[in-house]
Amino acid sequence: MTLHIDTPLVASSAMGGKNGQTVWLKMEALQPNGSFKLRGIGHACEEYARRGAKRFISSSGGNAGLAAAYAGRQLGVPVVVVAPETTSERARELMRREQAELIVHGASFSEANALALSMVGEHDAFIHAFDDPLLWTGHATMIDEVAHAGVIPDAVVLSVGGGGLMCGVIEGLRRNGWDKVPVFAVETDGADSLAQSIEADRRIELPRIASIATSLGARQVSQAAFDWTHVHPMSSMVVTDQAAVAACIRFMDDHRLVVEPACGASLAVVYAGRPELAAFKNLLVIVCGGVTATVAQLQAWEGTLAAS
Repeated sequence: MTLHIDTPLVASSAMGGKNGQTVWLKMEALQPNGSFKLRGIGHACEEYARRGAKRFISSSGGNAGLAAAYAGRQLGVPVVVVAPETTSERARELMRREQAELIVHGASFSEANALALSMVGEHDAFIHAFDDPLLWTGHATMIDEVAHAGVIPDAVVLSVGGGGLMCGVIEGLRRNGWDKVPVFAVETDGADSLAQSIEADRRIELPRIASIATSLGARQVSQAAFDWTHVHPMSSMVVTDQAAVAACIRFMDDHRLVVEPACGASLAVVYAGRPELAAFKNLLVIVCGGVTATVAQLQAWEGTLAAS
């Protein structure tokens, strides 16, 4: 049983065309749960269920918790999601809709995560949001689909939070023989733990997340993600919250699809025509999605950020 779907690979006339460049959009926002998370978390849940797990426990206030909840419902395995108090009402409702038991605890993700870990018993499986090799193997399937479509990217643009997507994409690139295809890793200012880690040449832990792109809100990237920066060709980019939100709204107009600012970060560098991307003829952009933002919320953020 595969819980994720094969997503469309779309050549965007709105984003491409400059200097003969084709921008390919891997539409992960169209997964049943609204984000790429289902690939990895679905794969992990299937594997843990096969190993005998009777319950899944996740700590997430957003897309990872929703993916775990969806996967559990599909597999007939109960799910507990521990979410911090900052979790939006929309996210809470979406997880409850998937029949997960939702526990709201702590002022931050670290407190919610600590409680979730303390609850894991002998027959439970802990579903990490980004730091599990099973997740990366699941996420890598999106690159397999690109290869099966006959598209060979010159570069990949993706958003980075904890680094799970990045680890999966690089795994997919390398198992398809695309070891030299560079990855452009995009974060928002205030959630830029990878960029700061690359600059310092050691993993940096942010004191707090100071960005509205809360899905990028890992204060520290995984060790595996940081290790890839020394092995795979990679460049880091950082955009403002305002640029990320503006890209979401423009993308909504261009492609009739609502995504979160965490996804908008990647879209922003392409819309801006960043010179680092100009030389690539086939640019693959992972439209990672996210369901915690609504049209009204994006418009409210746009107004607030413009006034600040």
